[in-house]
Amino acid sequence: MASFFRTDNGTLTNESPSRVLRLLRALYTKYLRPKDKYRRFLLRHLWYERKTFAVTVVFLGLGALFEGLGLGLLIPFLEGLTSPDQESWRSGIEFIDTYILAVDADVEYRLFHISGLILLSIFMRAGFGYLGQYFSIRMKQDILHRIRCEVVDQINALSLSYFSKNDAGRILNTVRGEVSRVQYFFDTAVQIMIQGYMIVMYSAAIVLLSWKLTSLVVLLCGILFGGMTLFVRRLRKEGREIPKVNSRVMSIVSQMIQGIRTVSLSGNNEYEAERYKRESRRLADVAVDIGRMNSMIGPISQSVSSTALITLIVIAMKYFVLAGTMSVATLLTYLFALFRLMPFLQNVNGLRGQWAAQRGSLEDVVEFLDAANKPYIQDGNRRLPAFTDRIVLEHVSFEYEPGSKVIRDVSFEIERGQTVAFVGGSGAGKSTLADLIIRVYDPTEGRILYDGHDIREYRLSDLRNRIAVVSQSTFLFNASVRDNICYGLDGVDEQRLRAVAAQANALDFIEEMADGFDTPLGDRGVRLSGGQRQRIAIARSLLQDPDILVLDEATSALDSASEKLVHDSLEHLMQNRTVIIIAHRLSTVESADKVFVLEEGKIVENGSYGELIDQQGKLWEYHKLQVQMA
Repeated sequence: MASFFRTDNGTLTNESPSRVLRLLRALYTKYLRPKDKYRRFLLRHLWYERKTFAVTVVFLGLGALFEGLGLGLLIPFLEGLTSPDQESWRSGIEFIDTYILAVDADVEYRLFHISGLILLSIFMRAGFGYLGQYFSIRMKQDILHRIRCEVVDQINALSLSYFSKNDAGRILNTVRGEVSRVQYFFDTAVQIMIQGYMIVMYSAAIVLLSWKLTSLVVLLCGILFGGMTLFVRRLRKEGREIPKVNSRVMSIVSQMIQGIRTVSLSGNNEYEAERYKRESRRLADVAVDIGRMNSMIGPISQSVSSTALITLIVIAMKYFVLAGTMSVATLLTYLFALFRLMPFLQNVNGLRGQWAAQRGSLEDVVEFLDAANKPYIQDGNRRLPAFTDRIVLEHVSFEYEPGSKVIRDVSFEIERGQTVAFVGGSGAGKSTLADLIIRVYDPTEGRILYDGHDIREYRLSDLRNRIAVVSQSTFLFNASVRDNICYGLDGVDEQRLRAVAAQANALDFIEEMADGFDTPLGDRGVRLSGGQRQRIAIARSLLQDPDILVLDEATSALDSASEKLVHDSLEHLMQNRTVIIIAHRLSTVESADKVFVLEEGKIVENGSYGELIDQQGKLWEYHKLQVQMA
């Protein structure tokens, strides 16, 4: 080791401090650094709560210390009971012998004195144990709160492409189920720490009382822990199945609830019920397997530990007490400490099993929070107080999957205040192109400029505040009419609320509801018709007062009467705004300033509606087809 810091001639070098740092870093990397991201995740969150963790450790340590003091006082107490005529047991430290053990006092006083100290140590141990438990609960809940916040931040940061490629049931299971189950993981960790303190304290006590007997105990406990390791490995493997099966169960339930109308009308209720029951049975079987192995740990531990204790008592009596090398009081104290130690060892074995079974939940949460191989929309830092000039697309291409472009080398401009329309068949790329313009996705190639700056430079919050989308499938929250219209906005006065509802042709039917604006709409606005949901969405957009409006097939699923009301509402919403219309029905784009016709991700025609009809190209073909269908 010394040669590491010296030159060839044996003198210390000026680089010795840096070598020391490199050596320490190498030792940390090889022996101390967590080998997997799951441990790093745990240690990172413990580091955030390091103060609370330190207080917890101190209080639990003090509790264990007073437990040890009470145990140490048992020897003079038992000797006073069993051999009152013999000289009192001495520690060899004058202060302790005189003032704590009261060796010079009479037997009766000494017994009462030591009894009082034992009771005091018990009360102090209970008090510090309570404080340790309280701060451990505080630490655990703060960690869980931070994990829940990280999960929500992750959901908000991920690109929409992640949610389109991953099963909603699995995501819901992680957010709702596995995060909650991580709580039990931390519960187990805290219990292992508490039990560990007691094991260390009682182990130190029995070593001091008789290292020879303790050697035998260590041998027996080593056999016990070695055997339990096999169960722990199996439990860890089985525990990983729980999140997977839970995800499938949650996915089936989520899809069944969201599509209950389709399920019922197609007569597939029994089919969906059987799917759910199969996965539920699988979940039950996995839980039973884990429970069976967990249940075996306790009886095996108790059997081995009981055999060890009986063997130990026989050996101690024959080779120590009867041989005169150990007093009865010392043996009783040793056995008391050992009897107290064994349950802690058994508990730790059980907790190891629980830890292994719960690890699957932790892994599921960590994998969800892991940034690797996940798509993100990176935030910019440029402010966008208002959209004032134009949107420019320069050679924009996009692909959902590598090697399969859905938008191909698109370039055009949209000036402020213009109304443009994207027309084309299904799969032509109309909605994808609009999503690129409002930065739901980033282009694979090329760039999009807002007022002369790359759209990726702007803050996402500013960009979102300047854009509103009204689509065919309007989403309403399970909240009141007021909360749905004022979504994301605070302090909206009643007059302004009623004004936007009137402009959206929604005020009349809202006032006819039982509680007016305070009427709950149910999940996804189930209590409203399609046209009413659209008008609520339009009122929400009017209140937002955006610069750019995207209308994605906003009236395609409505009957004629509802379409007329929604169309009138959209007229109010489109005034003095830049509007992007996505439409199959050409009647909705006749007044557009520009129409872009897309096929296979390319713009094949563009111009005003009248100009393109006169050219009798692709738009003319769509026009003829719709006239024939009408």
